[in-house]
Amino acid sequence: MLLLACAIVFLVVLFFLKNKTVFQNPQNQLSQEGLAYGNETLENIIIKDTDGDGVLDWEETLWGTDPLKKDTNDDGTSDSVEIAKLKSAQEMSLGGEGNTSTGETETLTETDKFSREFFSTVATLNQAGEMDQATINKLGESLAEHIKNTPTRKVFLLSELKILDDNSKQTITTYNNALKNIKIKNPANYTVIDVLQEFFIDEDNVDVNVLSKLDLIVENMRDTVTAMVKIPVPKSLSTQHLAVVNILEKILENISDIRLYESDTIVALSAIAQYAPNTDTLESSIDSLLITIQQKLNN
Repeated sequence: MLLLACAIVFLVVLFFLKNKTVFQNPQNQLSQEGLAYGNETLENIIIKDTDGDGVLDWEETLWGTDPLKKDTNDDGTSDSVEIAKLKSAQEMSLGGEGNTSTGETETLTETDKFSREFFSTVATLNQAGEMDQATINKLGESLAEHIKNTPTRKVFLLSELKILDDNSKQTITTYNNALKNIKIKNPANYTVIDVLQEFFIDEDNVDVNVLSKLDLIVENMRDTVTAMVKIPVPKSLSTQHLAVVNILEKILENISDIRLYESDTIVALSAIAQYAPNTDTLESSIDSLLITIQQKLNN
């Protein structure tokens, strides 16, 4: 995660250096809503259209027009029209009219979305004023945090479990035996960490091919989650059981997402960042469940 944050900060610094911007703005701060520039959050700055011509301020800076005037050169043609012509000419020079002309819906990966957001943010800050090194660091931290916190796609509910009203020792014993019988089919002789160690050759190179080894682990994890959802659970243990199921599901998604490195790098990096803390949570959740089971059996 630290390497990723450093890489992001480096990109920000590089952009400002190339644009000869001075790093000086002590009023920047990180608000609860997100990275702030002065008294405004970045989200508000990014969507700002001061002159109301339909072109965002940061984008006007990229095209060389004045964000404070609808018609920068006072020639009777609005900036929005002139920028649209420039975009059209650019698309034609690339050999096509683009998805917006054909009516096709653009399909973006999380990496595509992140890249656009990142560079629009950098352009926005460049247009908005000067900033100091502390603000650059906060920007890097904010973007790194965004990558790290990709939400879980599936969250199981208690209603999806087979919960028993019977909390007798016999029922708990049966449940405990069922847990012991949930064994990974065709277990691999390696772990996710083993694969990642092969994947990261050095700080500049990776071996994408080794990620195929994760397929067997994904299959085993999916079988485990399915089995955990299906077994009957005593009501007194249902909440802890559900916690184990959901953290298993998170880890399953992490491993699946790591496989997407070539097609969606941001998702893969996010999964790698989340994997270690999620496995710690799994270990803690399992320990808590097993301790409770033992206490109930000993009473």
